[in-house]
Amino acid sequence: MTEKEKCAQGLLYNPNHDKELINERVVCKSLCQQYNELKYEDAENRNTLMKKIVTTATDSFLVEQPFWCDYGYNIELGDNFYANHNLVILDCAPVKFGNNVFIGPNCGFYTAGHPVNVQQRNEGLEYAKPITVGNNVWLGGNVVVLPGVTIGDNTIIGAGSVVTKNTPANVIAVGNPCRILKSIDGEQ
Repeated sequence: MTEKEKCAQGLLYNPNHDKELINERVVCKSLCQQYNELKYEDAENRNTLMKKIVTTATDSFLVEQPFWCDYGYNIELGDNFYANHNLVILDCAPVKFGNNVFIGPNCGFYTAGHPVNVQQRNEGLEYAKPITVGNNVWLGGNVVVLPGVTIGDNTIIGAGSVVTKNTPANVIAVGNPCRILKSIDGEQ
């Protein structure tokens, strides 16, 4: 089994010496670098290049520069997606964003995790778990979303939160670790 196949199955894998994964990261990070160096007013080329980086993106999105990801092919952007400056997505596993997702500056979505066992960690082993963000979600600045997390529809994640567990739909959640503050059912 290849390291990429292990990763796809959620098993421990080593991305540090696998030529296929290294080459895929080089290609993706080179595209990210090109994207980040485009002039801001060059919206057409920015959108074209972003569609080369990520798997799925409609014509209705804006990702402010700079933006970085590992592979790109694991990222899906829904309609009317907006991400402010300094978005980082470690997309070793799928990262899916629903429609009308708004992300504040300096946010990170990290599918990669490392084993507790120090020997395995020192060998460079890691695992990857998918992240899913529902529709109509707003994430404030400096939010970090960890491996395996799902955030439900219509939810707001407060600035500076570290989301370690699934968050249901229709809530405001904040903190480190992120906890539900209140329900927002029926609020405008």
